[in-house]
Amino acid sequence: MRKPTAPLIQRAVQPWGSLAWLSWTHFLNDGIANYLPGILPYVVRVRHVPMDLAGSLMTALLLGQGLQPLSGWLADRWGGRSLMLGGVGLSTLSAAVFGWAHPVWLLLTLLLLVGVGNTAFHPQALSITRRLVSNRQAVGTSVFLVGGEIGRSLGPLAAGLVVSQLGLGWLWLLAVPFLLTLPAAAATVPPQPRSRPNPAGIHWRRHLKPASALLAYSVVRSATIYEMITLAPLIWHQHGGSLVVGALLVSTLIGVGIIGNLLGGVVTDRAGKRAVLLGTSGLAAVTLIAFLGLSGAWIWAVLAVMGIALFGASATTMLIGQDIFSENPGLGSGVALGLSNGLGALMVLPLTYVAVHWQAATVGWILFALTLATVPAVWAMPLEAPRPAAP
Repeated sequence: MRKPTAPLIQRAVQPWGSLAWLSWTHFLNDGIANYLPGILPYVVRVRHVPMDLAGSLMTALLLGQGLQPLSGWLADRWGGRSLMLGGVGLSTLSAAVFGWAHPVWLLLTLLLLVGVGNTAFHPQALSITRRLVSNRQAVGTSVFLVGGEIGRSLGPLAAGLVVSQLGLGWLWLLAVPFLLTLPAAAATVPPQPRSRPNPAGIHWRRHLKPASALLAYSVVRSATIYEMITLAPLIWHQHGGSLVVGALLVSTLIGVGIIGNLLGGVVTDRAGKRAVLLGTSGLAAVTLIAFLGLSGAWIWAVLAVMGIALFGASATTMLIGQDIFSENPGLGSGVALGLSNGLGALMVLPLTYVAVHWQAATVGWILFALTLATVPAVWAMPLEAPRPAAP
């Protein structure tokens, strides 16, 4: 049997090498764009933000993600890598100067810009990812998403360490890895081809029901993630805990969620999308109840399992969004990830207000009820990829 030639080996390896750089860029983007929970108690104290408005900072950070459908549509039309790399640059710059800002309005403005940059990055990067690994899309998407989840888990911890040791003015150190590796990433990641506009446009009426079901399911999942990473460090700090350990709670939830992300991709390829959607919803509901009744060291275990549940369907919902809007996959990614995150962010402010003025248990029961209420939406989503149109 003849051995594969070097060009054949290179063509087989190159997509996964490019995917590795995409995942690394995702790591940098999400790390710099999501470090706020790790320093939120400190920012609230030194910038004199009322506790019941602490959720407004998280909402400002995440609200811009609601524009992802627009940036996805632009990514499909423009192609290239401009939105992706420009988005990471905007997030990094805005987050780096955040430590020097003092008025609350300037803090909110910088957080909004971080969210806009984050919005520009994801749809184009996700479309490139799916093209790179077309034969194993769920696993490839999970690998890409894992880079972001590692960044989201380590970003709060890194920020907590920098701020606790050096102060807010040294947050710019977190931008150094991006500046050092940007040239290599730009040279390795392939451009996304510009899509041809569909003469019939986007079939909004046909997509309304499945997209609404996907959005309802994903919004509750996003709101649960964001509220847990907002409340956990605040509650820990209120009870006398350190800033770094409070950041570790966030890192535990998101970091262990990487396991769920990978498992969700594998199970989706083998058992189908419905098994992942229903299984992770049930596990999320159970862990929310457990979080209300346990304390001490058990909290760490509950948050770890909750991370697996909350992130386990990430790749699955992403693929469903792209399948719904098959004529505009970037738009589909924006709906599944960005719009759901933006709407979920809007829920953080009132939920945090309830937690401050009533108790955290009330928020847990609200999220539990919403999780169960969105389970029927699974049957309204397309669980099979659309067949290509006949020539």
